[in-house]
Amino acid sequence: QVQLLESGGGLVQPGGSMRLACAGSETIFNLHTMGWYRQTPGKQRELVATLVTHTATPTYADSAKGRFTISRDTDKNTVFLQMNSLKPEDTATYYCYGKPFGSGAAAIWGHGTQVTVSS
Repeated sequence: QVQLLESGGGLVQPGGSMRLACAGSETIFNLHTMGWYRQTPGKQRELVATLVTHTATPTYADSAKGRFTISRDTDKNTVFLQMNSLKPEDTATYYCYGKPFGSGAAAIWGHGTQVTVSS
């Protein structure tokens, strides 16, 4: 099973930028979709952005549109999330997500990386 490892979280000021990376343990083409969800304490995990690995077709949450960009580097088996114009409400633990092929396949999750937007 593919394993996912996030990197790139940390502290950033409001209005700043940050890039998250999610590296797969094998080619990302073994997954149908990869992307990012986020979660804050007491709330459900919510979609941020996903990308169909073979076509690079993205999907964004309304909160991410115009500020975040998801992309892939197939040579590095990595999916990136470039986050610009960050707001305090973007503070959350960000989880890398992978959906294998097959309707019954369970989602794969990374361990999460904390993003804190604060002055």
